[in-house]
Amino acid sequence: MPRGQKSKLRAREKRHQARIEAQRAQDAQATAAEEEQPSTSSFSPSGGSAQSSSAAGQDEEKPSTSQAQPNTGRYHRTPLDDKAILLVQFLLRKYNTREPITKEDMIKHVLKKHKEHFCEILRKASELMVLAFGIDLKEVDPTRHHYALISKLQRTNDGRLRGEEIMPQTGLLMTVLCVIFIKGNCATEKDMWEVLNVMGIYADKKHFIYGDPKKLITEVWVQERYLLYRQVSNSNPPCREFLWGPRAYAETSKMKVLEFLAKVHDSVPSAFPSWYEEALQDEEERARARFTALVHTGPSMANSGSFSHLY
Repeated sequence: MPRGQKSKLRAREKRHQARIEAQRAQDAQATAAEEEQPSTSSFSPSGGSAQSSSAAGQDEEKPSTSQAQPNTGRYHRTPLDDKAILLVQFLLRKYNTREPITKEDMIKHVLKKHKEHFCEILRKASELMVLAFGIDLKEVDPTRHHYALISKLQRTNDGRLRGEEIMPQTGLLMTVLCVIFIKGNCATEKDMWEVLNVMGIYADKKHFIYGDPKKLITEVWVQERYLLYRQVSNSNPPCREFLWGPRAYAETSKMKVLEFLAKVHDSVPSAFPSWYEEALQDEEERARARFTALVHTGPSMANSGSFSHLY
């Protein structure tokens, strides 16, 4: 097969995979949102729909009716995929009720009949949590098999989620930051919407999860300082471009964004050599900045041990 034809085939396969991953993420978000109704804030820990984990587990054996059958033309959803979506719902409920997340509870309330597939279902659920919400599920106590939800946007010192930080827009924000990064830290508006269109997200169409995507990206996240949205100098015809804003640099990193990209492609960050090298350099620069800040704090803070939040 000619090289050009192979390149086109690989590009087509990547677009197809992106659509599948986007649909999986949106299914997880939609099903989670359904399960939390009628709460006005699906992910609020103080919402009226929060239940105890045992009560929540009683109906975990069946996905909601609207999500139970795979949609023709989408990806083929397997029983393990359905269990992964149910596990995502369970994890969100656990978060809402501020209860510990343990392997024992996951098996007891969600995977009792599928415990032999625990690792596979947990892997799928972890991928969905990243893609849909920008959240990593990490085992924080291997002995007791305790887990924690770690946001890709680190708003707390240890990265663990607090308050109302689980937001359905986080996965989309990570996607936008990823596009900017892989486009050389600056993405034109045309580049951005080409990628988002593949995911079924359009500038002129309301989205059932994200609402008005164009307003979210060009206004809300700009006002929140996650993004910079500016005119491209000397462009003819005039066009605009996106860059990371100061809040994005403060709350995430190039390495975390690359990890997100790798998760989408079921790969690892080092599989993207040039971007991986840039992300490593960014990590080194951040480490030097932390060290400089530590030195400047003086011996009194070092003695008090209060500098630990820098790590």
